[in-house]
Amino acid sequence: MAAKMYEFIGKFGLALVVAGGVVNSALYSVDAGHRAVVFDRFRGVQDIVVGKGTHYLIPWLQKSTIFDCRSQPRNVPVITGSKDLQNVNLTLRIIFRPVASQFPHIFTSIGEDRDERVPPSIMNKILKSVVARFEAGELITQREQISRQVSDDLTEPAATFGLILDDVSLTYLTLGKEFTVPMILNTAFLLPLPQKSL
Repeated sequence: MAAKMYEFIGKFGLALVVAGGVVNSALYSVDAGHRAVVFDRFRGVQDIVVGKGTHYLIPWLQKSTIFDCRSQPRNVPVITGSKDLQNVNLTLRIIFRPVASQFPHIFTSIGEDRDERVPPSIMNKILKSVVARFEAGELITQREQISRQVSDDLTEPAATFGLILDDVSLTYLTLGKEFTVPMILNTAFLLPLPQKSL
């Protein structure tokens, strides 16, 4: 009698573990600041973007992918040439956030690693094209204008990939040695001579 009872408890416990595993695999959680896209093996990526909370899916048939939709910073260092062919070493910093409604399209066309691939590629291309319009001296004196120009030029390509730009700025800018040394020599000759006291 006791053996049958232990056998029943063992089978019942095993059934509970299996049922718990099935229920656990059917639930997924989306945290605040994130959104989910569901892939169905028969229908492909669903057009619905899932908000925060705990949600259900069909195990094996469906799979959820979580995306971060908070603002993120990205720094991209670039070495390029100015209009007067001077070497320029600069870093562009953007703060961007994705358009959550475009996550299904982004997932199917670009993939999960969009934030690692897209911003550096478009930032690099646009930054080089903007810097090539200015001479080396202008890069120093017109830094804010250059940041605005880069922001304007980046807005459309970023929107194509489902990104909104919150801020764009040049955080680091140095010129090559061949430009820096003559500039120091030229400014030394422009300093006024000390006046002798009478």
